[in-house]
Amino acid sequence: MNVNQAKASIRSSGSVFRKTKTKLNKFDFAMDDHVALVTMKDGDNLINPDFIHEAISLLDYVENNTEASTLVFHSANPKIFTLGVDLDWMVKKLEEGKKEKIRKLFFDLDELFVKILLYPMPTISVINGHVFGIGAVFSCTFDFRFMRSERGYFCLPEVDLGIPLIPGMMAILSKVIPVTKLVELLYTGKRAAAEECLSSGIVMKTCPGENLLNEAMNFGKTLNKKRSFIGEMKKRINRDIVRVIQDTDPTYIITGESFYS
Repeated sequence: MNVNQAKASIRSSGSVFRKTKTKLNKFDFAMDDHVALVTMKDGDNLINPDFIHEAISLLDYVENNTEASTLVFHSANPKIFTLGVDLDWMVKKLEEGKKEKIRKLFFDLDELFVKILLYPMPTISVINGHVFGIGAVFSCTFDFRFMRSERGYFCLPEVDLGIPLIPGMMAILSKVIPVTKLVELLYTGKRAAAEECLSSGIVMKTCPGENLLNEAMNFGKTLNKKRSFIGEMKKRINRDIVRVIQDTDPTYIITGESFYS
């Protein structure tokens, strides 16, 4: 795959999932009024090909087959939202000499990021526990973040793992996190608790775990807006991020050997 083919893959690969009836093993889905509630139910909710493919299929279903006007993601695990990329899966592919599988993971992950960034309704991630690494990037693709006050950390440990974030991920984080706080998180790998995330503007609200989902759902029910308007606003607000993902990331994914060493 060359760079031009790689760029095209981000734009076109979603059509494969839209035509596929995917059985959901990693997610549950329910409607509450006009709010679509997606529950991640796979333990640490590690991001691997199955996670990405199911997520995209489910997002397509909600958009095309429901009257939802708000999307909420949360985790069934009371201690963990998501711990990020499935490192065991990556190590296995490296040992098997299948770097192309890792490259494809990053392309598919970018497609998921773009889908959420441009999703035609307000989106909320309910961070009810730890959110680490690319999982933290994933949470920042949503429009709003609610975080459990007494448990869980927001952490970007890539500096200690030796896995640099690609430009699109940096652009997503930069939209949400003030630059001085982002530099601190990236260069130190520190774990930020809920109140620090609130004071830095990373999350909109913190509250105890027993109230967290209800608070997010109640807020989501106030966001019954026209999809067409929200979708157009998102295209304008996130235009520069999407451009970086589509035009810059492919070169890094294809040539970035530091991902795989």
